[in-house]
Amino acid sequence: MRHGNKTKKLGRTAEHREAMLSNMAASLIQHKRIETTIQKAKALRCYIEPLITKAKNNTTHSRRVVFGHLQSKEAIKELYGAVATAVGDRPGGYVRIIRTGIRHGDAAEMAMIELVDFNPDYNGQSKDGDAAKGKKRRTRRGGTAKAAAAVTAPVAAVGTAVAEEVEAVEEQVNDVVEEAQNTAETKDEE
Repeated sequence: MRHGNKTKKLGRTAEHREAMLSNMAASLIQHKRIETTIQKAKALRCYIEPLITKAKNNTTHSRRVVFGHLQSKEAIKELYGAVATAVGDRPGGYVRIIRTGIRHGDAAEMAMIELVDFNPDYNGQSKDGDAAKGKKRRTRRGGTAKAAAAVTAPVAAVGTAVAEEVEAVEEQVNDVVEEAQNTAETKDEE
């Protein structure tokens, strides 16, 4: 039984587990998003959130404590730079786990773990980094006329283009018919 055991062993020794979580945390900080199994993602969440909380307090001691866990100078620079400023006012919950399905090789459940403040799709920002303009209220009646206009405008544009092409073809056919009639009349006169 696992009474009181808070850590998931992940089928590894303590040293291997610590090294793996350290490497995954450094990768997550540098790339802002990684894909792994669901169990590793849950273990990584418990590992990295206290480190990000420590990064809010930019002192020499906190840097040394976090460096003891991560062992990567580039990850420390990124953590105390962009990540700490992005999560400065957030009280916790710095990472998000999104299930992505099952891995084909061994049917392991896969998940994507990402830093919450660095995904513009979930933050209401556009991909350019601009903040979203105010949210518009959606009502049940409001969108039908706009939707119909949006659908009919391209159809009307295509319809006019097709009509112009049909008229051009009809003119060519009429010219050919007139020439044929003229040649038939000249032959009758001869």
